[in-house]
Amino acid sequence: MLSVPSLAERINAALPQTQCTRCGYPDCAAYAEAIASAAAPINQCPPGGAEGIQRLAQITGRPALPLSAEHGVEAPRMLAVIDEAWCIGCTLCIAACPTDAILGSNKRMHTVISAHCTGCELCIPVCPVDCIQLENASGVRTGWSAWSDAQADKARERYEFHSLRHNADERQGLKKLEELDDADSNTADSPAPDAKKALIAAALARSRAQRAAKPS
Repeated sequence: MLSVPSLAERINAALPQTQCTRCGYPDCAAYAEAIASAAAPINQCPPGGAEGIQRLAQITGRPALPLSAEHGVEAPRMLAVIDEAWCIGCTLCIAACPTDAILGSNKRMHTVISAHCTGCELCIPVCPVDCIQLENASGVRTGWSAWSDAQADKARERYEFHSLRHNADERQGLKKLEELDDADSNTADSPAPDAKKALIAAALARSRAQRAAKPS
């Protein structure tokens, strides 16, 4: 019998890696772990569609189920497109994109690198000027017919790199805050070091919780 970690890895490899969070989990790997530990059913991934459920059924030995309507419907793969005439360069979409498929900088117009876009739609709700639209990228093809194993592998690679960089930036930010804390602790009117560190840790915890609870 497979252990939970190795089963989770096999399940994760069978997911489309769009990192869209529609399954109710923060990423494909988290959903795979939930399936492996029997905390989640195998029918919560709209991008994988019916074929994706069949893949997971074969791996887990569970019966195939209809796609959960609560989590979405199987549909063509979408591509995000930015109306550059309206883009204000806020960079919020860049931060939201799980595969770094958006190119741009602060106060400069952005553009989507179509080859890297998974159609996750996470950039849509964060845009303050509603300048991002979705276009059908696969015609009538849906689920795994609209996607491929090679595209999933590339998306997973880009997401893992994105996550590593984000975590490194977060650690660097915490280090800088701690350095400021150490400097301020020498002044009479500054808060106690332990209290400030607790506030910093709480802020970071809230940030992680918000990312984990982002809407699907």
